[in-house]
Amino acid sequence: MSQVANCPTCGSKSKIKEVDGQTLYTAVQDEEAFKKIGQLKKAMEKFKAKSEALEKELNELKASL
Repeated sequence: MSQVANCPTCGSKSKIKEVDGQTLYTAVQDEEAFKKIGQLKKAMEKFKAKSEALEKELNELKASL
């Protein structure tokens, strides 16, 4: 993931990158943030589905003992 910090010039959230010893600040666009949020939501849904399936399987195994 990109490193994010406040820009010392304008104070907005910016991605930082170091090139030739200089720190470059690039403003974070709303579209980029929404895209990342969407990716995180999809990942969380996959994790939730796996978790629920494992929990169901565990309960079935406990019941069969």
